[in-house]
Amino acid sequence: MSFKTVWINTLYKVATGSKNVRNFFTPIGAFIYGLLIFIFVAIALYVDRIIDLTTIFPNPLNIILSIPIFLLAIFLIGWSVQNFLSVKGTPVPFNPPPQLVITGPYYYTRNPMLTGVFSLMFGFGLFFGSVSLLFVFTPLFIYINFWELKSIEEPELEKRLGEDYIKYRKRTPMFFPIVRVIFGKKEKKNV
Repeated sequence: MSFKTVWINTLYKVATGSKNVRNFFTPIGAFIYGLLIFIFVAIALYVDRIIDLTTIFPNPLNIILSIPIFLLAIFLIGWSVQNFLSVKGTPVPFNPPPQLVITGPYYYTRNPMLTGVFSLMFGFGLFFGSVSLLFVFTPLFIYINFWELKSIEEPELEKRLGEDYIKYRKRTPMFFPIVRVIFGKKEKKNV
């Protein structure tokens, strides 16, 4: 059995297991993910300093450009968390909602919280004027999340939620909503 299969089965077992086990792993998963974001930002800033990259935007332009991105990121993250909490789940894969969530931001994208996290990292890149965070480490972070979602989380979601998730995945973008979906006429999604 491959490591990937073992990890999918472990995630499935915890996500469908007792509430105590899920609640135990939730803060650990959130802490590790937050730590990973911090490490990516710190390494990018360190790399900029080592190779003597100057900041892209001078003060206060960096602040002016980063504030709307920070606000968007906080809005998406908060809205996503609120939608999961309202159905008795969390965004941490070890303690997900018991059913498929397709309301709120999840109507537009399968991973709006990650869209918010990516926006947050781009905001930090602008705020710190970090060339490597904007053009190397944030894209690398997005790629790692994409790979992890495709390889681990989506197979687990398919196993746990079945055909409903497969249909949702086919019609809803992974991270970035299609403009026509946002500004066009909403169609009723049957799941």
